Amino acid sequence: MARIVILGAGLGGVIAAYEVRNSARKEDEVICINETSYYQFVPSNPWVLVGWRDREDIVIDLEKPMKQRGVELLVGKAEKLQPDEKTILMADGQAVPYDYLIIATGPELAFDEIEGLGPQDGYTQSVCHIDHAQSAHDAFEEFCKDPGPVIVGAVQGASCFGPAYETAMIIETELRKRKIRDKVPMTFVTSEPYIGHLGLDGVGDTKGLLESELRERHIKWITNARVKNIEPGQMIVEEVNEDGSVKQTHELPMKYSMMLPAFRGVPAVRDIDGLVNPKGFVITDKHQRNPKYPEIFGIGVCIAIAPPGKTPVPVGVPKTGFMIESMVTATAENIGEILRDKAPTHEATWNAICIADFGDGGVAFVAQPQIPPRNVNWSVSGGWVHMAKVAFERFFLRKVRTGKSDNVFENAALHLINTHKLKA
Repeated sequence: MARIVILGAGLGGVIAAYEVRNSARKEDEVICINETSYYQFVPSNPWVLVGWRDREDIVIDLEKPMKQRGVELLVGKAEKLQPDEKTILMADGQAVPYDYLIIATGPELAFDEIEGLGPQDGYTQSVCHIDHAQSAHDAFEEFCKDPGPVIVGAVQGASCFGPAYETAMIIETELRKRKIRDKVPMTFVTSEPYIGHLGLDGVGDTKGLLESELRERHIKWITNARVKNIEPGQMIVEEVNEDGSVKQTHELPMKYSMMLPAFRGVPAVRDIDGLVNPKGFVITDKHQRNPKYPEIFGIGVCIAIAPPGKTPVPVGVPKTGFMIESMVTATAENIGEILRDKAPTHEATWNAICIADFGDGGVAFVAQPQIPPRNVNWSVSGGWVHMAKVAFERFFLRKVRTGKSDNVFENAALHLINTHKLKA
């Protein structure tokens, strides 16, 4: 009998728990550790910000579905991983042993790297967590009573740009619905070298499509932006040249702002030699295993991925939903092989399917693989994207509720667009 522990129950961790339960032997234990007893669908948080979704719409209690699937849910905070002892030390003093570990923690949000950033000790909002999105909604309702300048974007070192574009466009759509758009100057501030870079050096014509959306909605933008600090009512932004020198300093007035932070590894795994890189992200090989500790696997936002190229302002690489699911499937299949005394053979494709909703339209893209050069490099915009995002939200939440990581309809759709989770 083997004891398989999944650390984290976000998009990757929940699906990993279900798929590992399928691939493991009947006698093996599967345990999922998470700080909360619920799963939150983070892609819907921009809708929460403007009041299009409530908390209960996108949060699922995990106790029932995990119990039905034969997965033990352990609610608590992991204090420190002890890989040499194959143990996770919990905040309550409990030590959780494992034979195999899947790290799926997601990131720690590095608000503290910039003065004035963040919803707790700063002056900007966030859509990285459901609690943040709810606070952002409360602040947005107050803002709409006395509107003014809005700044949305992503700071230096950020790696998840899609939600920034979504939030800017969704706010703009909601302001038009409330008939107060004319009172709100909007600026998009991003560390990307150009609009639509997305940390991926663009996908298809994302540059043209997103620039067009911003122009049509009268949203100004600043690229190669380094946020120096944020004060009440003002954001100080340095626009950087190609050589890294400061081209211009902008003192931007603001009455409401949502800025995505940089990510780093969580404290429980940071500073473990051979396991993580200097930023605390888990080092993995082509089978999602850590080279020093082969019984440890990494999936999702918490793993280390090199950016596609150097940029004047640091830009990270996003780990999109389907890319993460491909990591999950490869990991589950590889653990199944190892448990049966076989060498792991499965590699994730890291293909990406992204749907960015703008409230009344949006942009979708397919990248195979996500990191260039690619075999497929396609993007498109249209009103149908909003409905596609709504459909995906319902579909994915159903997967979590039922404990079924895929189904015949999903597989048929992926086959139709020739997109796969595993390399042949």
